[in-house]
Amino acid sequence: MPTDTIPYRLFQTAARTPDAAAYYVKSGGTWNPTSYADYAAEVRAAARALVALGVPAGGTVSILGFNRPEWIVFDVAAMAIGAAPAGIYTTNSPDEVRYIIGHAESPVVLLENAMQWEKVKKVRADLPHLKHVVMMKGAVIDDPMVLTWEAFLARGAEVSEAEVDSRMAALELNGLATLIYTSGTTGPPKAVMLSHHNLAWTAKTAIDMVGYQATDCSLSYLPLSHIAEQMFSIHAPMSIGSSVYFAESMEKVPENLKEVLPTVLFAVPRIWEKFHAGVAAKLSLATGIKAKLAGWAQDVGLRYHTARGLGQDPGGWLTFQHTLAGKLIYSKVKPVLGLSRARICVSGAAPVGKDVLSFLAGIDVLVHEVYGQSEGSGPTTFNLPGKTKLGSVGPAIPGVEVKLGSDGEIMLRGPNVFLGYYKDPVATAETLADGWLLTGDLGAFDQDNFLSIVGRKKEILITAGGKNVAPKNIEAALKNNPLISEAVVIGDRRAYLTALLQVDPEALARFGEANGLGATVSASDPKVRAELQKAVDACNELFARVEHVRKYRVLPRPLAIDSGELTPTLKLKRKNIYVNFSQEIEEMYQGGEA
Repeated sequence: MPTDTIPYRLFQTAARTPDAAAYYVKSGGTWNPTSYADYAAEVRAAARALVALGVPAGGTVSILGFNRPEWIVFDVAAMAIGAAPAGIYTTNSPDEVRYIIGHAESPVVLLENAMQWEKVKKVRADLPHLKHVVMMKGAVIDDPMVLTWEAFLARGAEVSEAEVDSRMAALELNGLATLIYTSGTTGPPKAVMLSHHNLAWTAKTAIDMVGYQATDCSLSYLPLSHIAEQMFSIHAPMSIGSSVYFAESMEKVPENLKEVLPTVLFAVPRIWEKFHAGVAAKLSLATGIKAKLAGWAQDVGLRYHTARGLGQDPGGWLTFQHTLAGKLIYSKVKPVLGLSRARICVSGAAPVGKDVLSFLAGIDVLVHEVYGQSEGSGPTTFNLPGKTKLGSVGPAIPGVEVKLGSDGEIMLRGPNVFLGYYKDPVATAETLADGWLLTGDLGAFDQDNFLSIVGRKKEILITAGGKNVAPKNIEAALKNNPLISEAVVIGDRRAYLTALLQVDPEALARFGEANGLGATVSASDPKVRAELQKAVDACNELFARVEHVRKYRVLPRPLAIDSGELTPTLKLKRKNIYVNFSQEIEEMYQGGEA
């Protein structure tokens, strides 16, 4: 009898609701469904093919491509035969691709297209374990190592159904299910080993927490190599039988959102910030009665969701106002964002500003912030429906213990804690202590046991005066101004703090038009500089004097993944930023404090 694993849940769901839509792909302008029965058949066919290619139980495979059905089919098929899939970010360089495939010792890799094949082709001489390359549908590569998707599946004809069933029956709850390679903010990525129980338990817990239903649907667009997207696109949907729509591309996400109207949406802070900036800009143009109505609706929405978030009854009058505001304002704003059906909105992967969350709640979009890490299978704390405080990352999820170490480090223990790092016992020993996962993050609990993130231990700045400063909260406060899309606070071993600011081009154009400067205004315009200084001054009012930003510079170009300044999940890679913008940084320390 197979254990409770994600592959087994897929087959159970397919048996229970064979005709239900498992996923949708847009083709010819139409979203076309695939049933759970066909989904399960695809996974079984891919599992047989992987066995035919010689992938052993206890082995690995690698996957490199944008979100596609083949990505998930290949991933779950590997788990079904006892192998561990390892996702690779599509933005990774050839050398980074080489590192992951080589470190995992994968004999088979799945690739999306010719661009990703070129990366592997460039480094395959350094990958002695790699025997086969499989391409997703529509990609044909003329190379003896490469199989089309159809040729790959055909290989499975020589393997019996019984072999897959036998492999699945042999899976163990505490056996390795998948490898999640961290995005490497401080060095080469480490491979997080998650067990079948880690995945199954966390998926079931997430479903129970938010009331996930088979009638729900989501849009898959964030990197599937990240555990959070896997939870929303693989583990939870397969467990409950809901539908997943695969976005056409990152560029098409805004359009796809409006077409799909997902009921469940997981997004990184930058997405929510863009929603905030876009709606705020349009509302700012309202005048007279429309402006008053918009302001009233935002106040009602925030008060209504604040009350409900704390599990309180909003009362008849506020509920009536909220219903009225829905007809007058929310029903017009939410469809523009593609959120008219969204009932579960989640933000994670990095901190999001409280002002952004408050604004969105004011337009009837309550975003639940989650905190976690790959080593904890995704969620550690979560703002639950009925138990939400904007600006916090919520209480510990059910079944997980969370505490603070003597230095404020967040520690957790529970069924979601990983097995360790693949091939890295030293790092494992540094991260796991007596069953507790040491996160490296610093936090604080309030009187209701809601957690707030203070910063990361390794990112703490120690000024020349010996003061410890956590940069993340300052950076979040700077980003409260819509002109600032990213901020990097500098100050380690320095006499005072400074900041590198990235200006949002869309917000800059709106600012220019609103102030008579034109849409092509430069960030160096005196009025723009004055607005940025205003943002810095407003930020400084929130912090102690030692945490004040004394000078700033506008970045000459956006921070980029390709330049090594951002991880694929858009976290800051501070060391690289310090090197790449050393001139701008040093200029701020010439001549002393401002």
